[in-house]
Amino acid sequence: MAEFSFELDDDQKAVRDWIHGFAADVIRPAAAEWDEREETPWPIIQEAAKIGLYSLDFYAQQYFDPTGLGIPMTMEELFWGDAGIALSIVGTGLAAVGVLANGTEEQIGTWIPQMYGDAADVKVAAFCSSEPDAGSDVGSMRTRAVYDEAKDEWVLDGTKTWATNGGIAGVHVVVAVVDPELGSKGHASFIIPPGTPGLSQGQKFKKHGIRASHTAEVVLDNVRVPGSCLLGGKEKLDERLARARERAKSGGERLKNAAMATFEASRPAVGAMAVGTARAAYEVALDYAKTREQFGRPIIDNQGVAFQLADMRTRIDAARLMVWRASWMAVNGRPFESAEGSMSKLFASETAKQVTAQAVQILGGNGFTREYPVERMHRDAAIYTIFEGTSEIQRLVIARTLSGVQIR
Repeated sequence: MAEFSFELDDDQKAVRDWIHGFAADVIRPAAAEWDEREETPWPIIQEAAKIGLYSLDFYAQQYFDPTGLGIPMTMEELFWGDAGIALSIVGTGLAAVGVLANGTEEQIGTWIPQMYGDAADVKVAAFCSSEPDAGSDVGSMRTRAVYDEAKDEWVLDGTKTWATNGGIAGVHVVVAVVDPELGSKGHASFIIPPGTPGLSQGQKFKKHGIRASHTAEVVLDNVRVPGSCLLGGKEKLDERLARARERAKSGGERLKNAAMATFEASRPAVGAMAVGTARAAYEVALDYAKTREQFGRPIIDNQGVAFQLADMRTRIDAARLMVWRASWMAVNGRPFESAEGSMSKLFASETAKQVTAQAVQILGGNGFTREYPVERMHRDAAIYTIFEGTSEIQRLVIARTLSGVQIR
Protein backbone atom coordinates (compact mmCIF):
# COMPACT_ATOMS: atom_id res chain seq x y z
CA MET A 1 0.00 0.00 0.00
CA ALA A 2 1.39 3.39 -1.03
CA GLU A 3 1.58 6.04 1.65
CA PHE A 4 -0.61 9.07 1.10
CA SER A 5 1.49 12.06 0.11
CA PHE A 6 0.81 15.61 -0.98
CA GLU A 7 3.91 15.56 -3.20
CA LEU A 8 4.19 14.13 -6.70
CA ASP A 9 7.36 12.18 -7.38
CA ASP A 10 9.71 13.10 -10.23
CA ASP A 11 8.08 10.73 -12.72
CA GLN A 12 4.62 12.06 -11.92
CA LYS A 13 5.84 15.64 -12.26
CA ALA A 14 7.30 14.82 -15.67
CA VAL A 15 3.98 13.32 -16.81
CA ARG A 16 2.07 16.29 -15.40
CA ASP A 17 4.31 18.76 -17.24
CA TRP A 18 3.96 16.75 -20.46
CA ILE A 19 0.15 16.81 -20.23
CA HIS A 20 0.17 20.48 -19.28
CA GLY A 21 2.26 21.25 -22.36
CA PHE A 22 -0.27 19.48 -24.59
CA ALA A 23 -3.14 21.32 -22.89
CA ALA A 24 -1.40 24.69 -23.31
CA ASP A 25 -0.10 24.21 -26.85
CA VAL A 26 -2.82 22.12 -28.51
CA ILE A 27 -6.06 22.23 -26.51
CA ARG A 28 -6.27 25.87 -25.42
CA PRO A 29 -5.64 27.45 -28.84
CA ALA A 30 -8.47 25.32 -30.28
CA ALA A 31 -10.93 25.68 -27.39
CA ALA A 32 -13.01 28.62 -28.62
CA GLU A 33 -13.28 27.23 -32.15
CA TRP A 34 -14.61 23.82 -31.13
CA ASP A 35 -16.91 25.37 -28.53
CA GLU A 36 -18.52 27.39 -31.32
CA ARG A 37 -18.62 24.45 -33.74
CA GLU A 38 -20.21 22.14 -31.13
CA GLU A 39 -18.57 19.15 -32.80
CA THR A 40 -16.28 16.37 -31.64
CA PRO A 41 -12.69 17.64 -32.10
CA TRP A 42 -11.40 14.56 -33.92
CA PRO A 43 -8.14 16.27 -35.00
CA ILE A 44 -7.30 17.07 -31.36
CA ILE A 45 -8.10 13.51 -30.24
CA GLN A 46 -5.86 12.23 -33.04
CA GLU A 47 -3.04 14.52 -31.94
CA ALA A 48 -3.43 13.14 -28.43
CA ALA A 49 -3.32 9.61 -29.83
CA LYS A 50 -0.16 10.33 -31.83
CA ILE A 51 1.80 11.22 -28.69
CA GLY A 52 0.26 8.40 -26.64
CA LEU A 53 -1.95 10.62 -24.49
CA TYR A 54 -5.12 9.06 -25.90
CA SER A 55 -4.34 5.37 -25.50
CA LEU A 56 -5.18 2.37 -23.38
CA ASP A 57 -1.56 2.06 -22.25
CA PHE A 58 -1.39 5.60 -20.92
CA TYR A 59 -4.66 5.46 -19.00
CA ALA A 60 -3.92 1.98 -17.65
CA GLN A 61 -0.59 3.27 -16.35
CA GLN A 62 -2.31 6.18 -14.61
CA TYR A 63 -5.23 4.06 -13.39
CA PHE A 64 -2.91 1.58 -11.67
CA ASP A 65 -0.61 4.20 -10.18
CA PRO A 66 -0.32 2.94 -6.57
CA THR A 67 -0.48 6.49 -5.21
CA GLY A 68 -3.88 6.99 -6.85
CA LEU A 69 -2.80 10.39 -8.18
CA GLY A 70 -2.22 9.48 -11.83
CA ILE A 71 -5.82 9.90 -12.99
CA PRO A 72 -6.71 13.06 -11.00
CA MET A 73 -3.44 14.69 -12.08
CA THR A 74 -4.22 13.87 -15.73
CA MET A 75 -7.80 15.12 -15.49
CA GLU A 76 -6.85 18.38 -13.81
CA GLU A 77 -4.29 19.28 -16.47
CA LEU A 78 -6.48 18.36 -19.45
CA PHE A 79 -9.51 20.21 -18.09
CA TRP A 80 -7.29 23.19 -17.27
CA GLY A 81 -6.86 23.33 -21.05
CA ASP A 82 -10.57 23.17 -21.91
CA ALA A 83 -13.42 21.13 -20.48
CA GLY A 84 -15.22 20.38 -23.75
CA ILE A 85 -12.19 19.14 -25.64
CA ALA A 86 -10.86 17.33 -22.58
CA LEU A 87 -14.13 15.47 -22.14
CA SER A 88 -13.91 14.36 -25.76
CA ILE A 89 -10.46 12.98 -24.99
CA VAL A 90 -11.34 11.25 -21.70
CA GLY A 91 -15.02 10.39 -22.28
CA THR A 92 -14.10 6.91 -23.43
CA GLY A 93 -12.69 6.31 -19.96
CA LEU A 94 -16.14 6.04 -18.35
CA ALA A 95 -17.02 3.12 -20.63
CA ALA A 96 -13.63 1.58 -19.88
CA VAL A 97 -14.21 1.94 -16.14
CA GLY A 98 -17.61 0.31 -16.60
CA VAL A 99 -15.91 -2.75 -18.07
CA LEU A 100 -13.15 -2.73 -15.45
CA ALA A 101 -15.70 -2.50 -12.63
CA ASN A 102 -18.01 -5.25 -13.89
CA GLY A 103 -16.26 -7.32 -16.55
CA THR A 104 -14.21 -10.51 -16.59
CA GLU A 105 -10.50 -10.49 -17.44
CA GLU A 106 -11.31 -11.78 -20.91
CA GLN A 107 -13.87 -9.02 -21.49
CA ILE A 108 -11.45 -6.39 -20.25
CA GLY A 109 -8.75 -7.63 -22.59
CA THR A 110 -11.10 -7.94 -25.55
CA TRP A 111 -13.14 -4.74 -25.43
CA ILE A 112 -11.14 -1.95 -23.81
CA PRO A 113 -8.44 -1.90 -26.54
CA GLN A 114 -11.20 -1.58 -29.15
CA MET A 115 -12.56 1.49 -27.37
CA TYR A 116 -9.49 3.56 -28.21
CA GLY A 117 -8.30 2.30 -31.58
CA ASP A 118 -4.92 3.73 -32.52
CA ALA A 119 -3.37 6.92 -33.87
CA ALA A 120 -4.18 5.94 -37.46
CA ASP A 121 -7.79 5.02 -36.69
CA VAL A 122 -9.01 6.72 -33.52
CA LYS A 123 -12.12 5.32 -31.83
CA VAL A 124 -14.26 6.46 -28.90
CA ALA A 125 -16.60 4.55 -26.58
CA ALA A 126 -19.80 5.44 -24.71
CA PHE A 127 -21.27 4.51 -21.33
CA CYS A 128 -25.07 4.56 -21.47
CA SER A 129 -26.99 4.61 -18.19
CA SER A 130 -29.33 7.63 -17.94
CA GLU A 131 -32.76 7.55 -19.55
CA PRO A 132 -35.41 10.20 -20.26
CA ASP A 133 -37.26 9.16 -17.05
CA ALA A 134 -34.33 7.71 -15.12
CA GLY A 135 -31.42 9.97 -14.30
CA SER A 136 -30.71 10.18 -10.59
CA ASP A 137 -33.57 7.71 -10.06
CA VAL A 138 -31.85 4.63 -11.50
CA GLY A 139 -34.67 2.48 -10.14
CA SER A 140 -36.95 3.90 -12.84
CA MET A 141 -34.81 2.53 -15.69
CA ARG A 142 -36.89 1.01 -18.48
CA THR A 143 -34.36 -0.32 -20.98
CA ARG A 144 -34.82 -4.10 -20.89
CA ALA A 145 -32.45 -6.94 -21.60
CA VAL A 146 -34.10 -10.33 -22.12
CA TYR A 147 -32.12 -13.54 -22.42
CA ASP A 148 -32.82 -15.75 -25.44
CA GLU A 149 -31.58 -19.06 -24.07
CA ALA A 150 -32.00 -20.93 -27.36
CA LYS A 151 -29.55 -18.62 -29.13
CA ASP A 152 -27.48 -17.60 -26.07
CA GLU A 153 -28.20 -13.96 -26.92
CA TRP A 154 -29.44 -10.95 -24.99
CA VAL A 155 -32.08 -8.74 -26.63
CA LEU A 156 -32.04 -5.07 -25.58
CA ASP A 157 -34.75 -2.48 -26.16
CA GLY A 158 -35.00 1.07 -24.85
CA THR A 159 -33.65 4.60 -25.11
CA LYS A 160 -30.64 6.03 -23.31
CA THR A 161 -29.94 9.74 -22.98
CA TRP A 162 -27.13 12.11 -22.02
CA ALA A 163 -24.61 9.62 -23.40
CA THR A 164 -21.14 11.10 -23.98
CA ASN A 165 -20.06 9.84 -27.42
CA GLY A 166 -23.48 8.19 -27.79
CA GLY A 167 -24.08 7.04 -31.35
CA ILE A 168 -20.63 8.02 -32.64
CA ALA A 169 -18.85 5.45 -30.45
CA GLY A 170 -17.60 2.12 -31.70
CA VAL A 171 -18.22 0.24 -28.43
CA HIS A 172 -21.23 1.15 -26.27
CA VAL A 173 -21.59 -0.08 -22.68
CA VAL A 174 -25.29 -0.17 -21.82
CA VAL A 175 -26.93 -0.65 -18.42
CA ALA A 176 -30.28 -2.44 -18.69
CA VAL A 177 -32.94 -4.07 -16.52
CA VAL A 178 -32.81 -7.86 -16.39
CA ASP A 179 -35.15 -8.36 -13.41
CA PRO A 180 -37.75 -5.58 -13.01
CA GLU A 181 -38.95 -6.90 -9.63
CA LEU A 182 -35.58 -6.11 -8.03
CA GLY A 183 -35.58 -2.43 -9.00
CA SER A 184 -32.06 -1.01 -9.26
CA LYS A 185 -30.62 -4.35 -8.04
CA GLY A 186 -31.96 -6.03 -11.15
CA HIS A 187 -29.63 -4.18 -13.52
CA ALA A 188 -26.72 -5.50 -15.57
CA SER A 189 -24.21 -4.01 -18.02
CA PHE A 190 -23.74 -5.12 -21.61
CA ILE A 191 -21.20 -4.54 -24.35
CA ILE A 192 -22.74 -3.52 -27.67
CA PRO A 193 -20.06 -4.25 -30.29
CA PRO A 194 -19.40 -1.87 -33.22
CA GLY A 195 -21.90 -2.13 -36.05
CA THR A 196 -24.52 -4.07 -34.07
CA PRO A 197 -27.91 -3.80 -35.88
CA GLY A 198 -30.64 -1.95 -34.00
CA LEU A 199 -28.45 0.60 -32.22
CA SER A 200 -28.76 4.15 -33.52
CA GLN A 201 -28.16 7.72 -32.45
CA GLY A 202 -31.20 9.69 -31.43
CA GLN A 203 -31.26 13.39 -30.62
CA LYS A 204 -27.92 15.16 -30.36
CA PHE A 205 -28.10 17.78 -27.61
CA LYS A 206 -27.05 21.41 -28.07
CA LYS A 207 -25.67 22.24 -24.67
CA HIS A 208 -24.99 25.23 -22.41
CA GLY A 209 -21.36 24.15 -21.92
CA ILE A 210 -18.82 21.43 -22.78
CA ARG A 211 -20.00 21.97 -26.36
CA ALA A 212 -17.02 20.21 -27.95
CA SER A 213 -18.13 16.97 -26.29
CA HIS A 214 -20.74 14.98 -28.18
CA THR A 215 -23.84 14.18 -26.08
CA ALA A 216 -26.79 12.31 -27.55
CA GLU A 217 -29.56 9.78 -27.13
CA VAL A 218 -28.89 6.14 -27.98
CA VAL A 219 -31.83 4.11 -29.26
CA LEU A 220 -31.84 0.32 -28.89
CA ASP A 221 -34.40 -1.46 -31.06
CA ASN A 222 -34.25 -5.27 -30.82
CA VAL A 223 -30.48 -5.14 -30.33
CA ARG A 224 -29.10 -8.67 -30.12
CA VAL A 225 -25.70 -9.37 -28.58
CA PRO A 226 -24.00 -12.67 -27.76
CA GLY A 227 -24.21 -13.98 -24.20
CA SER A 228 -20.51 -13.21 -23.84
CA CYS A 229 -21.36 -9.49 -23.99
CA LEU A 230 -22.97 -9.57 -20.54
CA LEU A 231 -20.32 -8.02 -18.31
CA GLY A 232 -19.26 -10.45 -15.62
CA GLY A 233 -21.02 -13.39 -17.29
CA LYS A 234 -24.39 -15.03 -16.70
CA GLU A 235 -23.29 -17.27 -13.84
CA LYS A 236 -22.13 -14.28 -11.82
CA LEU A 237 -25.32 -12.39 -12.71
CA ASP A 238 -27.56 -15.28 -11.63
CA GLU A 239 -25.72 -15.51 -8.30
CA ARG A 240 -26.02 -11.77 -7.72
CA LEU A 241 -29.73 -11.74 -8.57
CA ALA A 242 -30.35 -14.71 -6.25
CA ARG A 243 -28.64 -12.88 -3.37
CA ALA A 244 -30.67 -9.77 -4.13
CA ARG A 245 -33.91 -11.75 -4.01
CA GLU A 246 -32.97 -13.31 -0.68
CA ARG A 247 -32.07 -9.93 0.78
CA ALA A 248 -35.30 -8.46 -0.56
CA LYS A 249 -37.25 -11.16 1.31
CA SER A 250 -35.31 -10.71 4.54
CA GLY A 251 -34.85 -6.95 4.35
CA GLY A 252 -31.07 -7.41 4.45
CA GLU A 253 -28.27 -5.14 3.31
CA ARG A 254 -28.46 -3.36 0.00
CA LEU A 255 -26.43 -4.45 -3.03
CA LYS A 256 -24.82 -1.99 -5.41
CA ASN A 257 -26.04 -2.02 -9.00
CA ALA A 258 -23.89 -2.00 -12.15
CA ALA A 259 -24.20 1.71 -12.87
CA MET A 260 -23.38 2.74 -9.31
CA ALA A 261 -20.22 0.62 -9.31
CA THR A 262 -19.03 2.61 -12.32
CA PHE A 263 -19.97 6.02 -10.90
CA GLU A 264 -18.36 5.35 -7.51
CA ALA A 265 -15.07 4.58 -9.25
CA SER A 266 -15.22 7.74 -11.37
CA ARG A 267 -16.42 10.39 -8.89
CA PRO A 268 -12.97 11.56 -7.70
CA ALA A 269 -11.91 11.82 -11.36
CA VAL A 270 -14.88 14.12 -12.05
CA GLY A 271 -13.81 16.16 -9.03
CA ALA A 272 -10.37 16.51 -10.60
CA MET A 273 -11.96 17.76 -13.83
CA ALA A 274 -13.74 20.44 -11.82
CA VAL A 275 -10.51 21.42 -10.09
CA GLY A 276 -8.85 21.89 -13.48
CA THR A 277 -11.60 24.19 -14.74
CA ALA A 278 -11.64 26.17 -11.49
CA ARG A 279 -7.86 26.57 -11.54
CA ALA A 280 -7.93 27.80 -15.12
CA ALA A 281 -10.53 30.46 -14.32
CA TYR A 282 -8.68 31.52 -11.17
CA GLU A 283 -5.43 31.99 -13.10
CA VAL A 284 -7.13 34.15 -15.74
CA ALA A 285 -8.75 36.25 -13.03
CA LEU A 286 -5.49 36.65 -11.11
CA ASP A 287 -3.56 37.77 -14.18
CA TYR A 288 -6.36 40.15 -15.15
CA ALA A 289 -6.52 41.66 -11.65
CA LYS A 290 -2.78 42.34 -11.72
CA THR A 291 -2.91 44.22 -15.05
CA ARG A 292 -6.36 45.82 -15.17
CA GLU A 293 -6.25 49.35 -13.77
CA GLN A 294 -9.10 51.40 -12.35
CA PHE A 295 -8.74 54.68 -10.50
CA GLY A 296 -5.03 54.69 -11.28
CA ARG A 297 -4.05 51.32 -9.80
CA PRO A 298 -4.42 47.57 -10.50
CA ILE A 299 -7.75 46.24 -9.27
CA ILE A 300 -5.97 43.60 -7.18
CA ASP A 301 -4.99 46.46 -4.85
CA ASN A 302 -8.64 46.50 -3.73
CA GLN A 303 -9.57 44.16 -0.91
CA GLY A 304 -12.86 43.35 -2.61
CA VAL A 305 -10.95 41.72 -5.46
CA ALA A 306 -7.93 40.42 -3.55
CA PHE A 307 -10.06 38.67 -0.94
CA GLN A 308 -12.12 36.96 -3.66
CA LEU A 309 -8.93 35.62 -5.20
CA ALA A 310 -7.73 34.40 -1.81
CA ASP A 311 -11.00 32.52 -1.29
CA MET A 312 -10.88 31.09 -4.81
CA ARG A 313 -7.38 29.69 -4.37
CA THR A 314 -8.23 28.30 -0.93
CA ARG A 315 -11.26 26.41 -2.24
CA ILE A 316 -9.29 25.05 -5.21
CA ASP A 317 -6.52 23.70 -2.99
CA ALA A 318 -9.02 22.19 -0.56
CA ALA A 319 -10.92 20.55 -3.42
CA ARG A 320 -7.73 19.08 -4.86
CA LEU A 321 -6.75 17.59 -1.51
CA MET A 322 -10.18 15.97 -1.12
CA VAL A 323 -9.92 14.52 -4.63
CA TRP A 324 -6.42 13.19 -3.99
CA ARG A 325 -7.49 11.62 -0.69
CA ALA A 326 -10.44 9.84 -2.30
CA SER A 327 -8.32 8.71 -5.25
CA TRP A 328 -5.64 7.30 -2.95
CA MET A 329 -8.28 5.51 -0.88
CA ALA A 330 -9.88 3.96 -3.96
CA VAL A 331 -6.64 2.62 -5.41
CA ASN A 332 -5.48 1.26 -2.06
CA GLY A 333 -8.72 -0.48 -1.23
CA ARG A 334 -9.76 1.82 1.60
CA PRO A 335 -13.56 1.86 1.93
CA PHE A 336 -15.36 5.19 1.63
CA GLU A 337 -16.72 4.90 5.17
CA SER A 338 -17.69 8.58 5.18
CA ALA A 339 -18.53 8.74 1.46
CA GLU A 340 -15.20 10.41 0.72
CA GLY A 341 -15.66 9.83 -3.03
CA SER A 342 -18.95 11.69 -3.06
CA MET A 343 -17.51 14.38 -0.78
CA SER A 344 -14.69 15.05 -3.24
CA LYS A 345 -17.01 15.25 -6.22
CA LEU A 346 -19.51 17.47 -4.36
CA PHE A 347 -16.98 19.97 -3.03
CA ALA A 348 -14.92 20.19 -6.22
CA SER A 349 -18.02 20.60 -8.39
CA GLU A 350 -19.47 23.37 -6.26
CA THR A 351 -16.02 24.99 -6.15
CA ALA A 352 -15.82 25.07 -9.95
CA LYS A 353 -19.20 26.79 -10.21
CA GLN A 354 -18.33 29.33 -7.54
CA VAL A 355 -14.80 30.08 -8.72
CA THR A 356 -15.74 30.51 -12.37
CA ALA A 357 -18.60 32.84 -11.38
CA GLN A 358 -16.17 34.89 -9.29
CA ALA A 359 -13.76 35.01 -12.22
CA VAL A 360 -16.47 36.43 -14.46
CA GLN A 361 -17.26 39.02 -11.79
CA ILE A 362 -13.61 40.07 -11.43
CA LEU A 363 -13.33 40.58 -15.19
CA GLY A 364 -16.57 42.57 -15.15
CA GLY A 365 -18.02 43.28 -18.58
CA ASN A 366 -15.05 41.58 -20.24
CA GLY A 367 -15.81 38.43 -18.33
CA PHE A 368 -19.28 38.36 -19.84
CA THR A 369 -17.94 38.28 -23.41
CA ARG A 370 -16.51 35.44 -25.45
CA GLU A 371 -13.35 37.46 -25.97
CA TYR A 372 -12.19 36.10 -22.61
CA PRO A 373 -12.22 32.38 -21.71
CA VAL A 374 -13.86 32.71 -18.29
CA GLU A 375 -17.26 33.03 -19.95
CA ARG A 376 -16.79 29.60 -21.51
CA MET A 377 -15.30 28.18 -18.31
CA HIS A 378 -18.33 29.39 -16.34
CA ARG A 379 -20.68 27.63 -18.77
CA ASP A 380 -18.59 24.47 -18.68
CA ALA A 381 -18.46 24.38 -14.87
CA ALA A 382 -22.23 23.98 -14.61
CA ILE A 383 -22.02 20.36 -15.74
CA TYR A 384 -19.97 19.17 -12.78
CA THR A 385 -22.85 19.56 -10.33
CA ILE A 386 -25.13 17.62 -12.69
CA PHE A 387 -23.48 14.67 -14.42
CA GLU A 388 -22.37 11.42 -12.78
CA GLY A 389 -24.54 12.21 -9.79
CA THR A 390 -25.94 15.66 -9.06
CA SER A 391 -24.79 17.62 -6.03
CA GLU A 392 -28.09 16.74 -4.40
CA ILE A 393 -27.46 13.03 -4.94
CA GLN A 394 -23.93 13.38 -3.54
CA ARG A 395 -25.37 14.99 -0.41
CA LEU A 396 -27.89 12.16 -0.15
CA VAL A 397 -25.13 9.54 -0.43
CA ILE A 398 -23.05 11.34 2.19
CA ALA A 399 -25.98 11.76 4.56
CA ARG A 400 -27.01 8.11 4.24
CA THR A 401 -23.45 6.93 4.78
CA LEU A 402 -22.92 9.06 7.87
CA SER A 403 -26.30 8.36 9.46
CA GLY A 404 -26.99 4.81 8.38
CA VAL A 405 -30.53 5.97 7.59
CA GLN A 406 -32.12 5.62 4.15
CA ILE A 407 -32.86 9.34 3.88
CA ARG A 408 -35.09 10.28 0.96
